[in-house]
Amino acid sequence: MKWQILFGVCLGMAWIAAAQTVTRAGYVVVTDTIPADGKTDVADRLQALIDANPNRTIYFPDGVYLLGHPVATPAHPKRSVDLRLSNFAVLKAAENWNSPEAIIRMGGKDPANDIRTIGSNYGFTGGIVDGSGKANGISIDGGRETTIREVSIKHTRVGIHIKHGANSGSSDSDVMSVNIVGNRARDSIGVLLEGYDNTLSNMRIADVYIGVELRSAGNSLRNIHPLYTCDYTDYEDSTGFWDKTGNNWYSFCYSDHFGTGFRTARSCSSTMDSCFVLWYAAKGKRQLSFRADEMFNSYVTNFRVGFHQNSVSNVILQVGTPGGVGFFNHISVNEKKLTDQTHKAYVK
Repeated sequence: MKWQILFGVCLGMAWIAAAQTVTRAGYVVVTDTIPADGKTDVADRLQALIDANPNRTIYFPDGVYLLGHPVATPAHPKRSVDLRLSNFAVLKAAENWNSPEAIIRMGGKDPANDIRTIGSNYGFTGGIVDGSGKANGISIDGGRETTIREVSIKHTRVGIHIKHGANSGSSDSDVMSVNIVGNRARDSIGVLLEGYDNTLSNMRIADVYIGVELRSAGNSLRNIHPLYTCDYTDYEDSTGFWDKTGNNWYSFCYSDHFGTGFRTARSCSSTMDSCFVLWYAAKGKRQLSFRADEMFNSYVTNFRVGFHQNSVSNVILQVGTPGGVGFFNHISVNEKKLTDQTHKAYVK
């Protein structure tokens, strides 16, 4: 009994110390004025709290914050806020959610293109964002220098959506150490990039049909691992990385069990180094490592391919139009499993 009392006292003291740390940091604590009971729609109250606290860090203790509509943070540096969630703080879309926008829209109001005024470097850190199978997770709508990090995003149609950027199309954002689980729908996407010049690193993505869809250039992707975990409807068109613009850079990006590992639209060109494609089951009509919708113009080095031992059609490269200046430099693959030799014309 004594050790139980002592444990309870220690636990209580640790909780008080954590609360005091947040208070000493000068954070605005959401639960001081807003319930985190998972029953009350707090979207309007949270929006009002954000609007009333420019240039402050807003902290969410553990709990469930139910949101019936999107909440937007200001892009203007003099009105911006930084959102920080404890590990088990959950921003959850309500059952009556009917908006096509994300639960949290970073820079979604008070637009600005300003990196010189203090307050431009705002972000979202920690916690859980739950789309309830209906909502998108987090979007970056405006501003620059925006960060999203150490977040778990669950049950969303689009996990992260980086929109057309404020700086002539550049959003200049950083996304790191984020895990995404989609809603397993045919239109589900892990990350959708429309703004230019972003850096994505150390991410795991599951329950989506498209892992990462790039509609912009100048993006750097490092250690991104989408895993196909949906049903096998239209499986061959499921894609780990779909590059629709080109001029993007990939390092140790790993397409895991998608029907198509990497895909480039038209004849666009991107650079891939030390990337990996793997299948853990013999599903679909074929297993395709790289698909170029027109000519193959990408530069691929140190490419590793792991076809499943029971698959019947194994293709490294499929091109829509012969030709192009792309190449493969060092491919690690079991040559005996190949059922097509199109890639040979592009091997250095």
